[in-house]
Amino acid sequence: MRPTPPALAPLLAALAAASLLAACGKPPGGPPPAEGTPVVGVMTVQPQRVTLDTELPGRTVPFLVADVRPQVNGIIKARKFREGSDVKAGAALYQIDPATYQAAYDSNVAALAKAQANLKTTRLKAERYKELVAIQAVSRQDYDDAAAALAQGEADVAAARANVETSRINLAYARVDAPISGRIGRSSVTPGALVTANQTTSLATIQQLDPIYVDVTQPSAALLRLRQAMARGDLQKSGANAATVRLLLEDGSAYPLEGKLEFSDVTVDQNTGSVTLRAVFPNPSAILLPGMYVRAVLQEGVKDEALLVPQQAVARDSTGKPFAYVVGNDRKLQRRTLETERTVGDQWLVRSGLRVGDQLVVEGLPRAVPGAEVKTTPWTGKTATSNPAAPAAPAVRTAVGQRTTVAAN
Repeated sequence: MRPTPPALAPLLAALAAASLLAACGKPPGGPPPAEGTPVVGVMTVQPQRVTLDTELPGRTVPFLVADVRPQVNGIIKARKFREGSDVKAGAALYQIDPATYQAAYDSNVAALAKAQANLKTTRLKAERYKELVAIQAVSRQDYDDAAAALAQGEADVAAARANVETSRINLAYARVDAPISGRIGRSSVTPGALVTANQTTSLATIQQLDPIYVDVTQPSAALLRLRQAMARGDLQKSGANAATVRLLLEDGSAYPLEGKLEFSDVTVDQNTGSVTLRAVFPNPSAILLPGMYVRAVLQEGVKDEALLVPQQAVARDSTGKPFAYVVGNDRKLQRRTLETERTVGDQWLVRSGLRVGDQLVVEGLPRAVPGAEVKTTPWTGKTATSNPAAPAAPAVRTAVGQRTTVAAN
């Protein structure tokens, strides 16, 4: 190998140093590459008119309930209905052996005929004595006795007629009829069983299911807050539809027919601290059965200047307080602590912390920090999955049915 000439040594050293620097990148201590200004999606906060609803737990209650009991003693001869079927008022349900009641009726009819025959005789005698006493053909005492016998005969006829009516009623009671129309349940007796008048155990129960009641409970504190909000003017009555009630079934599906609020209890339950509300619903298909758990959706009122913001725009700090970010006139992010009332659909109803016209940041926050300058773009309502502002918190329902959100810290 030939030695490198001394004149070329400095040149080769310079080339080697340049190659090393090129392999290592930019010289240390140089300025970092300039990053773009973060872009955030914003919406303009605007007031809107919103109807506020409350969901309350409740149970279905029959519109009418009748426990069928016998009014006479006897042996059940026949049952004349099918368990679980619909019956009409006045339809025969049971037949009690009528033999003794038929005999009593026939006997009383005969006694009435006898009393009427005796009355005819005593009346004729009293009329004759009335004429004779006028000419002193009979004594006054004889006439008084005849008049008293006539009065007694009339009383005997009245008593006999009452006995006939009593026996007729008892004979009719041997046939046990349905007191109301509705669906009849299980029979507690079978043919051959001995029943007694007004026994404590019912023979069967009839429940009218169309229409049907729904009894719901509302905490008295929630009712008080609602009345105070209306008194302050924060809420207005929702007009003709204020008494309209919607229903959610146990599986979460909506009942297709609307009901009407019937009344609100005037006292507060001391054990639960709640007030009972009753609504009535049409139930032509018997979808609602007594004792079902349901949730009634009632209109609380109307808020005219409501500020609604998407749930994804609101987060919570380590203390659980909700906050959101807005873009100021200087195009810098500002953090606002909020006071929220409740959720309306997938939005928060904000009581304080935001003003009309604020540019609320809905998406793009992971690329920006408070005080940083940002670029804004209108939020389209579709959140990009790559840069959500804050994960939308799951909505849950409280004991009184209002929606609230548990947001991740």
